[in-house]
Amino acid sequence: MALPSAVSVASKLPDIGTTIFSVIGALVEQYKPINLSQGAPNFKVSPQLIDGATLAMRNGFNQYSPADGIATLRELLSAKVANLYARHYDPREEITITGSASEGLYAAITALIHSGDEVIYFEPAFDSYVPNVRLQGGKPVPIQLKAPDFALPWDELSAAINSKTKMIIINSPHNPTARVLSAEDLDKLAALTANTNIVILSDEVYEHIIFDGVKHMSMACHPQLAERSVIVSSFGKTFHVTGWRVGYCLAPKEIMAEVRKVHQFLMYAADTPFQHAVADYMQDPQTYLGLAEFYQHKRDLLLDALAATQFKLYPSQGSFFMLAGYEAFTDEADKDLVLRLIRDYHVATIPLSAFYSDGYDPKILRLSFAKDDETLRQGAAALIQFSKDNE
Repeated sequence: MALPSAVSVASKLPDIGTTIFSVIGALVEQYKPINLSQGAPNFKVSPQLIDGATLAMRNGFNQYSPADGIATLRELLSAKVANLYARHYDPREEITITGSASEGLYAAITALIHSGDEVIYFEPAFDSYVPNVRLQGGKPVPIQLKAPDFALPWDELSAAINSKTKMIIINSPHNPTARVLSAEDLDKLAALTANTNIVILSDEVYEHIIFDGVKHMSMACHPQLAERSVIVSSFGKTFHVTGWRVGYCLAPKEIMAEVRKVHQFLMYAADTPFQHAVADYMQDPQTYLGLAEFYQHKRDLLLDALAATQFKLYPSQGSFFMLAGYEAFTDEADKDLVLRLIRDYHVATIPLSAFYSDGYDPKILRLSFAKDDETLRQGAAALIQFSKDNE
């Protein structure tokens, strides 16, 4: 029996409840469906990574690392970014290893957003952006991306920018739409933010998971944007170790100095043995450069399996995800359909309405293909059966 509280607590997020990921996670535990919901791989981690973490522990790397991360890992990141995006970040002052990409996002927003500042972001959106902004007294300003292409609406973005705008949050490859930014997009963003004091917070956790030979357009690629951007990425997503909670931030030193002030009080330092394991592993660039081919196979497996159904499959240009519209089958709310799919068809997905602040429901499900091939086949079979039963 829960004990009553002796104090009355005024919530800072009174309208925020349990995230959809926790809700679906609980249903997955209850019903044990084929899980195409969570963006977490279910296949084995590289033995080299496991051995690297174990060796680091045995070699005594079990205490705090430097607050900014171990030097070797920061130097490897500097070299990687210079090679891929032609931008040099000083590993001493412009690169910080964080306790997950989520911590990096929170540290950046906390450091740079003050009460009354406006932060523009694009919906559907990863669910941490809005509460992170509100906790700092900032005002989230959503701009809706619309099907079928979910392109950035530049006229709306231009109209939303004003003297209170202090940050624009960008996510590419995008979760959940799987859209990626182009070089033209970066030029337009640079033009809109030129001669302003706006910071770009660029969530690039799927930077190496991009398909069909397309190049990832990091903010680091564009000199004008790099000068005003905090770039956040994730070793967990890249190396299939989401539970390790290790990520990183890149930013010009003046901006990074502020981010580090917050980071030192949030985490002080990311997990030490995992940093050593990642540093050892990524010395072979193929560990991350081979991800596009690896995940494109999985995307295509799921795409081909569902091609004959009446699901509307939206293009997946990058990330772990694919969107599937279901209007041909039913007009029920996406959250209701997700529950029905779990209970009656033994397959878990995510409702797209969960990524909109106003609950907008475009009748689309998010499918994750960060799964082994057999799980993808079984998940597709369940969705095909649903399709047949509801034609």
